[in-house]
Parts: sequence; C-alpha cells; structure tokens
Amino acid sequence: MLSFRGFGHSATKAARHFSNSSISISNLSSETVVPLQEPTEQVGGTASGDVSVGCQRKGGGNLERRLSRLKFPKQNAVVVIRKWIEEGHKVHKHRLIDIVRKLRRQKLFKQALEICEWMRVHGDFKLLPGEYAIHLDLISKVCGLSSAEKFFEDLPDQMKKVPSTWNSLLHVYVQHNLVSKAESLMEDLFARGLITCCIPYNHMVNLYITNGQLDKVPKVIEELKKNTLPNVVTYNLWLTACAEDGSVDAVKSAEKVFVDMEQRRIPADWMTYTILTNIYMKQGMVNRAKKILMDVENLGLISSVKDRKAFCSVITLWASLSDKDSVIRIWNQLKSTFPKMNDDEYSCVLASLIKTNDIKAAEAIYSEWETVSATRKIKVSNIMLSGYTQNGSMNEAEMFHDNAVKKGSNPNYITWELLAWGYLSQENKLGEVLNCLKEAFAALKKWKVDEKIIKAVFDKIELGGEIELAEKFLVMLRKAGYVTTWIYNSLIRTYAKGGKMPLIVLERMKKDRVEPDEETKELLISTSRLPVSSNGSPFV
Repeated sequence: MLSFRGFGHSATKAARHFSNSSISISNLSSETVVPLQEPTEQVGGTASGDVSVGCQRKGGGNLERRLSRLKFPKQNAVVVIRKWIEEGHKVHKHRLIDIVRKLRRQKLFKQALEICEWMRVHGDFKLLPGEYAIHLDLISKVCGLSSAEKFFEDLPDQMKKVPSTWNSLLHVYVQHNLVSKAESLMEDLFARGLITCCIPYNHMVNLYITNGQLDKVPKVIEELKKNTLPNVVTYNLWLTACAEDGSVDAVKSAEKVFVDMEQRRIPADWMTYTILTNIYMKQGMVNRAKKILMDVENLGLISSVKDRKAFCSVITLWASLSDKDSVIRIWNQLKSTFPKMNDDEYSCVLASLIKTNDIKAAEAIYSEWETVSATRKIKVSNIMLSGYTQNGSMNEAEMFHDNAVKKGSNPNYITWELLAWGYLSQENKLGEVLNCLKEAFAALKKWKVDEKIIKAVFDKIELGGEIELAEKFLVMLRKAGYVTTWIYNSLIRTYAKGGKMPLIVLERMKKDRVEPDEETKELLISTSRLPVSSNGSPFV
C-alpha cells in the first residue's frame, strides 16, 4: 500500500495555470474532480421524508426562483422557505437539494448553506450521505476549515461509514492546500476500507499538481490502478501534470498517458484534447496542436456536451494558434447550440478576435452584444477598448469610450488603466496619462498597486525631464497610499534630466516615511551642483 505520509511535505507553491489557455488546474478541480458524490439513491417520496406537495408556482414565482434572487449576504433563505410554507405550500426535499446545487453553481454558498441547515434541523427530512457531503463542502466555503472539521466530527456514526463524507472532507483539505492533512486522511481511508473509487486519488493528484509536487503524481496513479479504476478525470489530471512539467519530455509523457487511456477504453472528452493541444503548443508543435484541436470538433466532443465552457476553451486555443477563421466557426457553432449567449461568452470571443488582430470582426460582435445584452457590463466594453489601446488607435479608443459611457457603461479602474496605457504609447500625451490614472485611483476604495504602470509612467516622465509632471504624479501616488524609495529616486533623476536641483527631498521622504538608499544619496550629490528648480517643488 502506498504511504501518503511517506511522500514528504515540501513547501507549497502557488497554483500554476497553463499558458495561453482557459483550461486550468482549478477548472479541473472544481468542475470535474470534485463531484462530491452527490447521492444517486432515490430521494423523493417517503424514502427521504418529503412532504407531499411540490414547489408549485403561486403569487410571486416558484420557490427556486425566489431563492435564486437572494444575491445579498443579509438576505436569508430560511425566511423565504418559511414564507413559502405560510402561503400554504409544502416542499419536497429533492427539490430543495436541486436548488442547493444550482445555488452552488451560482456561487451563492451562504444561501445554499442556509437551506442545508434548515433541512438538517427539520424533522421531516431524512438526509443521505451525499447530502451531508454537500453540506460539509458549503460549511467550508462559508464558515471556514475548522467549522467544516467540527461538522465532520459531529456527523452521525452511520454517515462516517460511507466514502462520500470522507471524500468531501478530503476535498476541503485540497481546496485549502493542506498536503499533510490530506495525506493523513488518505491513510485513514485506506485503514477503514473506504476507498471504493478513483475520486480520492484524483483529489491527491490535483493537490500535488497545485503544489508543484509532480514527482508524486506517478506514484498516486500507480496505486490508483492497483486498487480501483481510473476515469477520464484521472487521465485529464495526469495529462495536466505532463503539461505542468514543461520539459522536452512532456510530449512523450503525455502521448504515453493518452495511449494508456485508449488501451483502457476510457473515452476522452473535450478537456483531454484541449490539454493535449496546450502541451503541443508549449513545445512549438503548431501542426500537431491544430490536428488535435480539429479532433475535438470532428469527434463531436463539444457539440454533444452541455458544458458551455468547452466552446470558449476551444475558441481561446484557436486564437492562441492565430486562426481567426476557426474562432468564428466555433463561435457560430456555440450560437447554434444554445439559444442565448452570456457576457462571458461574448468576452471570450471578443478577446480571441482581438488576439488575432481582427478588430473589424470584434467590432461586429460587440455591436451584436450591445443589441442583445441588458447588463452593459463594463468588462465586455473593456475588452473591446483594449483592442484599440493595444494597437495605439487612440482616436478610435476615445470615440468608443465616449459612446460606451453614453450608452450606460460605467468606467472602472481597468477602463482608465487601459486608456492610460494607450496614451503612454503616444508622444506628448503624458498629461492625458496622469488624468486617466487619477480617474483610475478614484474608481477604487483601495488601490492594489500596479508597479508595472507606475514604472512605465515614471520612465517616460524621466526620459523627457518633465519635472512638473513627476511632482504631480508623486502627489497622486501619495494620495493613493503608495510612495517608495525608487519613486523618489526617479523623481530626482527627472530633475537631473531637466537640469535642476530638487529641494528638501530628504525632508519630504521623512514625511512620507520613506528611507533613502545609496542611490538616493548619490543622486542628491550629483544634482546639488545644478541650479535650483524655479518652481520650488510646488506639489509638496
């Protein structure tokens, strides 16, 4: 038997995503690896303790619709259920479980947990192991790890004799990146004889990939094959490990995994092929990547699935391969498969067309989005705006921005930052750059520092010896709560470029609680022989 404790516990690393792809480890984990073994047992009728009347419509929509409207933290699902009952309705447990699943997919975890809690304390409902597993997962998301562990400890004894609740706790440890606890729990599962399928192994593979412990993956796969049967998720994770390896042997390893999958007659899904596509792309094997991606279409792997993300993943990959015709082809296929596109799908195709430099096609699709979407979400407009700013087409960017605002879009930080980058690529537009950044800072309660744009702005200011603009930008950054030694050093270099000596720099740095370094001192000495600035640092 494999000892998971024996693998060792190396320091954790941040989760790494594939380059040039919408497929990530987190997607595999949350969407595929973690089907918390929701119950397949019959949950309707007397077997589950349901009350006899369903969630029919009456005055104000059905119960599911009412619960789905609870978007704000202070809104309580229990209040809605009680009101529903007071109106003369009764509820089926299986309908509530369906609602919980939908709320989870919408990331309305608090409301989903409130429904689970209500069912748990309600005497008429007999909960099954898979439903306790869902409950545990929600507690972890809403209340944290310790609360989830306490819930597991307090489970009825019979619920600790089935794999689903243990797998749910293992999933919680994987989500919290707790390698030691996950390995220890796997040992307990072995000891109790509760490993009945590949799910716990898949969890461990996912955890090791996330932590960069790729050397442990083959050992887990080997142990999995000894004790149970792998599934398509197992192979997708295994291929992901090959992709994360990034070495020249990644292709050979991935192809061996794929052959093993075929020999076991496990049907590949769209994700299998997109992971393979990524591996070939990362190794510069463009023709192979295109062939594999065409297989996704030819085998009907995206047209036959309900997962809309499959289409967006394939669209993104075709864009990475600079194939705009294929981007449009898959987009049209998506539109023919589903009656209505959402903002995320419009965002995907817009970003993909912009990546292939097909601005005209992107403009046409953006116009279509404007006619069908009622959201006016600025994130969609920002993608289109980026197409202009990245190409330095600032006249078009300005007109687009003005029209978007007139039509109801509210600019956010990203909007103004995109415009700032666009102006930064132009000559004599530093004033516009600072105006955009001023709006960007004002759009946020707390600015998450982006040193890349700060450095780019100061580099251009410094290059032109624009003393007044340097002082103005320093004041803006001070108000935003970010002043550093290197910013002051850039300010002094700007004075030097402009042939002037800055005044009371050390005093200003002390006031800003910034320590001078050796470069600061050398710069002050070198500028001390220059004429005093005529403006006397008016922006202090």
